[in-house]
Amino acid sequence: MVFGSVISSPRGDLSLHKVIRLAQVYLENASKSTDPDIRLVLCHDVEVSLTQAKKSAKHTESKDMRQEIGTMFIQLGGLLEHHGHAKEAQAFYNKSAKLG
Repeated sequence: MVFGSVISSPRGDLSLHKVIRLAQVYLENASKSTDPDIRLVLCHDVEVSLTQAKKSAKHTESKDMRQEIGTMFIQLGGLLEHHGHAKEAQAFYNKSAKLG
């Protein structure tokens, strides 16, 4: 049996606000997860969403949105650092710094 997606993902059609909210949901679930493998998958999903949000934020003048994305990169880094992934955490701290 070939596994495929029954429902297509509208991720590309989400507004900037919704992409940020999606990243928040992933981050909340990652922080609650006791399974390290699931936590890393959710952290990856946070990264994907924040990267999409960062690209969308380039087309907006909203400093608040860029700050919110930067704050979430810091939160993601903190979660990773807390669970022994200091190198990866530093990369997200750097992404946050680039956003200002």
